[in-house]
Amino acid sequence: MKPIVVRFKAREHQCEIGVGAGLAQNLGHHIRRLLPSAQRIAIISNDTVFGLFGENLADSLRKSRFTVREWLMREGERHKNLRTLEQVLLFLSAFELTRTDAVLSLGGGVVGDLAGLAAALHLRGVALLHVPTTLLAQIDASIGGKTAVNTGAGKNLIGAFHQPAAVWIDPLTLKTLPPRELTSGWCEAVKQGAAGNSQLFRDTYGFLRSRSHSTGRAIPSILLLMSHCKFKAGIVSRDEREETSRSDHKSRRILNFGHTTAHALETATGYRRFRHGEAVGHGMVVAGEISARLGLLQRSELELLRDAVDLCGPLPRADNLDAAAIIEVIARDKKRASGEMKWVLLERLGRARIVDGKEISASLLRASLKAGLGRTG
Repeated sequence: MKPIVVRFKAREHQCEIGVGAGLAQNLGHHIRRLLPSAQRIAIISNDTVFGLFGENLADSLRKSRFTVREWLMREGERHKNLRTLEQVLLFLSAFELTRTDAVLSLGGGVVGDLAGLAAALHLRGVALLHVPTTLLAQIDASIGGKTAVNTGAGKNLIGAFHQPAAVWIDPLTLKTLPPRELTSGWCEAVKQGAAGNSQLFRDTYGFLRSRSHSTGRAIPSILLLMSHCKFKAGIVSRDEREETSRSDHKSRRILNFGHTTAHALETATGYRRFRHGEAVGHGMVVAGEISARLGLLQRSELELLRDAVDLCGPLPRADNLDAAAIIEVIARDKKRASGEMKWVLLERLGRARIVDGKEISASLLRASLKAGLGRTG
């Protein structure tokens, strides 16, 4: 299919997003076209994903006259940390990767975040390529240039904006995903529609409903994948670096809908209980509860949001977590600006509003957490 081209008006950079079945096995000539002077490609992945797709990808690259070497990280969000980042950077140096070469991430959001930050830091920046293999990464994490690692203080607190030169999305990779990874991705899909595009929400909700009684797993159509990619690309092209001065409904900050609570859940559980999208599923319902209790969102729309999250799949329980610990992590969330907490809430499904944390009382937050986290799918 014709690729999506994301152009950033503030500077001379563009990102090509290609979507197509079987695309991941035949990328060598695409990369050679984009990077005619490159000699080396460093693939960052993990054992599971590289075992499924890595050899075919590496063979395609070698056929296009690239020298290829892979580095495989341990699986899981808790390994996206400074120690692992240092190991990747040492690998890139040992591989003698130059400014004309590239880093390629093969995997989900964790791999993409780590590889992206390494590409941003090595020699002060080398080309970055993404081949996302999870639904979450395909529609969200790989698009927009956010890279980061976690620390004990919180999720994604150390990072940089480093735009990829290209993202290649092959929906066939989704057939290998375990159910929880699909649930995680669908939660992010619901988030994108709920926060910024009512038609996208309806299309996603309708697709999930149509698959709810099917014995097969909900693998999105190429057209639905394209719709989500175009939405995300449109947001980031107008607000590449998530400007704190912006609070309009087209700001990149609206994509943080559900993430304030989600990041707190992940941090409070040591990144061991939740996939990222699963935490976002809980976080959206909490943000929806806050929106309704503030009189912004109609209760009927909140119930529709709840239903959409339920259709994504079962979520790990969160009702047995210490609310005080979650609130403490929320208080130091990285989305604070000028010392103030900002929440992304909903006026309606498809339109977000950025709200000052001062408008949300401690009692309202506690009640919303109780109502929103009391779900196990």
